[in-house]
Amino acid sequence: MNTIIYAEDWAIKAQERLEEPNKWKEICKVEYTNTRVMHNPYFTDPTVQTTARGSAYTHQAVTLSDESITINEIGILPQYIDRADLAQTSYAKQMELASRQAVLLDEAIETAMLASHANWTDFDNSSIGGGAGNITVSATNIDDIIRAMKREIREANGEKLADRSGMFVVWRAADFELLEAFVQANGFSTADGALKDGTNQGFRYMGVEHYSSNKHTANHLFGGVKKAYHLGIVKDTYGQVVIDDEPATSGGALSAIAVIMRVDYEFKAWENVKPVLYDIAVD
Repeated sequence: MNTIIYAEDWAIKAQERLEEPNKWKEICKVEYTNTRVMHNPYFTDPTVQTTARGSAYTHQAVTLSDESITINEIGILPQYIDRADLAQTSYAKQMELASRQAVLLDEAIETAMLASHANWTDFDNSSIGGGAGNITVSATNIDDIIRAMKREIREANGEKLADRSGMFVVWRAADFELLEAFVQANGFSTADGALKDGTNQGFRYMGVEHYSSNKHTANHLFGGVKKAYHLGIVKDTYGQVVIDDEPATSGGALSAIAVIMRVDYEFKAWENVKPVLYDIAVD
């Protein structure tokens, strides 16, 4: 086997899959960079004063603040293939393995995104007019969740940002089913379209783009304004394929070829956009 030629093809095939659209690319502001520390400098708004003719006024200093985050998280996918297995594996199957590695790497980023709910603003049953505690998502309140989230965005002065970038919710599969039933039962053209074609990832309803995922941390959904959640990815390691002949293990070297892919990343909800990103607490 010519591992150099296959390594190049493996990397190309993996990169094809890594470049495909997915939920975290749609939702987050993704920055591919080799910078170790990401910065978010921002100004603090001054106060508009009232005064009278002939009266003095007070100058206010321009205040520049800076937040930063170090890209430290690593997702790595090392696999080895025994040399005999490799010899008996077709080129097409090897490219299938390359494609699957890339899919798993992207899914790991989605899992990490949804697990980072501590970065977002709390949104629970009291946010939709009920008592404190988690929301029990149902066909009768799923529209209330959407409306309440949009209200929270307006109250956080995020309406212009939402108009520019859009809004989203990532539901669980069961919630998405309830939403689909609600859409099919309500409205006119929207209901007709949902009855005819069903609903897909990212479909738009009530001014919000809706997604589903099986990778949520239990009892947490994610919603808010698109492109507000910042994701930094190290450009030169994302999707890079490393081939290792005779990989070493604690028990010694293996008669195999190892293929390693990794991603270095970090999520950050900056202080000025955290109020429009929501940790939706659910049962």
